[in-house]
Amino acid sequence: MAPGIALVFAVVGFVALAIAGLGLTSLILDADVIQTPGLGQIPGVIGMLLATGGFAAALWFGLRAPHPTFWTALGTALCAYLGEVVGVAVGALISGRDPAAGFAAAGGVAIGWPGVVLALAGLVAGWGGIALVRTRAGRPRWPWERDE
Repeated sequence: MAPGIALVFAVVGFVALAIAGLGLTSLILDADVIQTPGLGQIPGVIGMLLATGGFAAALWFGLRAPHPTFWTALGTALCAYLGEVVGVAVGALISGRDPAAGFAAAGGVAIGWPGVVLALAGLVAGWGGIALVRTRAGRPRWPWERDE
């Protein structure tokens, strides 16, 4: 598969895994993703945007290689994690809240379960994107479409 198409599929997969993972883990643990009260939705939205951007940039860098390696998936996980942490801090500052509360929220994401969920989503989706490029399979064919 072409690297650009694999990147699109992997980014969509990352966003789906991240949102589902955060939602289900939040439901199971009965805890908010950002536990600092009064910040609103802006830090979470900006965090997710930066996590997605970091994931996509790291994966694109890895997919441009002639033979992409699965070690790139570790980089995608790290960039997604760091993007979320930085995005929550920046989002809290943009929303006009107390900077200490914003950094506390970013720290809570960094050392808590949301960071782990996003890193795992980045790892799985990054591995999938690399696998799409490395796999040399063709499209499925009916028996009468073969050339023999």
